[in-house]
Amino acid sequence: MSDAAEWLRRFEEHLRTERRLSPHTLSAYGRDLSHLLTFCRQRAITQWDRLTVQDVRTYVAWRHRLGLDGRSLQRELSAIRGLFAFLLREGVVLNNPAVHVPAPKAQRRLPKALDVDEAARLMEVATDSVLACRDKALMELMYSSGLRLAELAGLDLRDVDRQDGSVRVTGKGAKTRVVPVGRHALAALEVWLAQRTHLAVGEERALFVSRQGRRLSRRAIQARMRQWGIKQGIAPHVHPHMLRHSFASHLLESSGDLRAVQELLGHADIATTQVYTHLDFQHLAKVYDQAHPRARRRKE
Repeated sequence: MSDAAEWLRRFEEHLRTERRLSPHTLSAYGRDLSHLLTFCRQRAITQWDRLTVQDVRTYVAWRHRLGLDGRSLQRELSAIRGLFAFLLREGVVLNNPAVHVPAPKAQRRLPKALDVDEAARLMEVATDSVLACRDKALMELMYSSGLRLAELAGLDLRDVDRQDGSVRVTGKGAKTRVVPVGRHALAALEVWLAQRTHLAVGEERALFVSRQGRRLSRRAIQARMRQWGIKQGIAPHVHPHMLRHSFASHLLESSGDLRAVQELLGHADIATTQVYTHLDFQHLAKVYDQAHPRARRRKE
């Protein structure tokens, strides 16, 4: 398997240096393709040009029997297609055996979002400590600008333009976008930045820092947000993506401008953003069922 493993290593290097994927995405690719490598070893497939369409179908069936759902299998197939596209470019193989292999259909999962009142209650943080000032600012910013967790954690001081009321973020694929920051988030940031000097050490550039004065980790942001969700009495399990989903669904409910929401979220494909139209319809349908006389069910 040395030849196949070596080409897998070269592909991962290509993803890191040429495509400049994030460490998190690189780890996902490596994890998914390691399963394929295990499958090939079990079948004595030592070179990638020996992997057939039938082999890929058998692989998908094997992973499905192990409990992987359609969404996970779609992701693994995407990784395999990406690997073989690279191998085709390098002249290692003559075809891509995963191109026409389908994954089982994934059940469509709509993102969970807070309603407007819950979002407002989450932000009602008493800024009576340095950490509370920080947490209020990061939650306000995430909800105000629809940031991903990695984007929020990666922000530096220079990325926030308080005069212009905007923030520059680096999203997936190292793509940069500038998004507006609302007045509540700007006010919370002003309070936090006045307190930040009590925590930050040396020349630390991170916008949000920990007790130790260094960049606040994604895991720490998740933990703090969960704690505030409990403290503020919000029923759903609060996590960073929930605030991003809330931003998108609330904005779409108010504006109906799908293209603008796509730009603000940094989605490459508008189909990714269209999931929020389903959320919006669910909201409208609920209102209809509760308010329209012809929709009310007669009590039995």
